[in-house]
Amino acid sequence: MWNKDEVRGKVDQAKGSVKESVGKARNDEDLRNEGEADRIAGNIEEGFGKGRRKVGEAIKDLGDKLGK
Repeated sequence: MWNKDEVRGKVDQAKGSVKESVGKARNDEDLRNEGEADRIAGNIEEGFGKGRRKVGEAIKDLGDKLGK
């Protein structure tokens, strides 16, 4: 199950991709660059969320093993 960081990261990636495409179509370098920055930030946020989820799962697994 995705956490909030992963979802926000995916949304930012999609938003960035749209901005990049519109920027390219309009020949608007600023909008294209803004889209690229949003997309990259989304990748980072999603990666952070995945890491956070993995740590949480590992802690839960450890707790389950210790509880037995």
